[in-house]
Amino acid sequence: MNRNAFSATTSSKRTQGVNRRLFLRGTGAALGLPFLASSKWLRGSETATPPLRNAFIYFPNGVWEKAWVPEKTGSDYQLTPSLEPIEAIRNKVLVLTGLDKKHSHGGDGHYAKTANFLTGMPVAKTTGKNISSGGVSVDQLIAQHNSGLTPIPSLELGTEPVISGIDSNVGYTRLYGSHISWQSPSRPVAKEINPRVVYERLFGQKQAKGALANSNLLDYVLEDARRVRKTLGRDDQFKMDEYLDSVRSVERRIEYAMREDPRQWQPTLDAAQIAARRPGAPAEFREHIDVMLDLMVLAFQTDSTRVCSMMFANDVSGRNFSFLDGVKGGHHELSHHENNEKKIDQYQRINRWHVEQFTKMIQKMDAIQEGEGTLLDHSMIMFGSSFSDGNRHDPDNLPILLAGGGSTGIQSGRHLAAEGQVPLCNLYLSMLRRNGIELESFGDSNAELSI
Repeated sequence: MNRNAFSATTSSKRTQGVNRRLFLRGTGAALGLPFLASSKWLRGSETATPPLRNAFIYFPNGVWEKAWVPEKTGSDYQLTPSLEPIEAIRNKVLVLTGLDKKHSHGGDGHYAKTANFLTGMPVAKTTGKNISSGGVSVDQLIAQHNSGLTPIPSLELGTEPVISGIDSNVGYTRLYGSHISWQSPSRPVAKEINPRVVYERLFGQKQAKGALANSNLLDYVLEDARRVRKTLGRDDQFKMDEYLDSVRSVERRIEYAMREDPRQWQPTLDAAQIAARRPGAPAEFREHIDVMLDLMVLAFQTDSTRVCSMMFANDVSGRNFSFLDGVKGGHHELSHHENNEKKIDQYQRINRWHVEQFTKMIQKMDAIQEGEGTLLDHSMIMFGSSFSDGNRHDPDNLPILLAGGGSTGIQSGRHLAAEGQVPLCNLYLSMLRRNGIELESFGDSNAELSI
């Protein structure tokens, strides 16, 4: 191992935020490190402001609005049943209601609303040729702005593979239901559903051959880690230990997912789950979501990228949620509740579960110290669905949560209810400007949303 392998690389482009990236190195391996203020390798940049990260997390099939939308606005609003999980992070989250996507009021119930979740513009009705999401998605504009500053321009994650073909019921290509991130109106960005592939993309695929090629990356850099640890202050030693423990935890979970299942009895899987079961992709949905969100946190913590998108599932997902108490059947089916109380109750339980996963991620980010704040303070995490009520498919009163952004002056801990047809793209314009992108407008925006 190279004894002098601990290195800092400096971007030759504009220096927004931290301009050095630190690595632990081993034979054919490189593991990025988080911000460590006491490290001698950061000398000259200790006072730099950590960069701003951005995430756009999507869940399908809308929500039961009566259990989602708070009655009061401002900071003294009462949490609704679906939002109760955010109690522990309430002062870190903005609850946004009343936002609208006017270009989704036409078209079908799903595809014309999901494909433009991050563009806000009209989706072309097509069976596969001349596809168009209406524009470049907000995450990709941020990625272009940060080009060259991070090893990975943007990270697109999911749990279900891309679905092709035509939905003959509505005359739209199913491709629209598998993508929210678009490099151009006609070019979606491929998402990755295999945690192992994401891990290797973040930290560098090992060049070792034979049996060593399947070993964990952390094992290759431990010698360098021990050497570097001695140069750090006590607080940063603790921070580094926590980070390496997080990496090891992710490695073990990915390793477990790659093992052949020894059980004679096997759970029943739908077609999407079977297609997703490549080596490294967990068969259990909850574990799949958990490890993907952890990878997103690691990507931000190490400044591997500053923008991520994540689809909990594809549009029109029939994901079975029977692992939740009181829930039987698929998500999409239950979202078409037809005002049936039994279906509504199950639908709301699924909504609440999605918020619980979001909350866990936010808590992890808020526990990671970075500079004078936390990783969450230097991030904006947007979470929501492409329409409101799943039975009506309404693209207004969208269920949107925005966490973090303390370093940008966002005043969290409130419920903001937009009145009239306020475009969702007003929120995106606000986020873009906080990233230093001075656009006059984005999508169908007509003003910056005051957050």
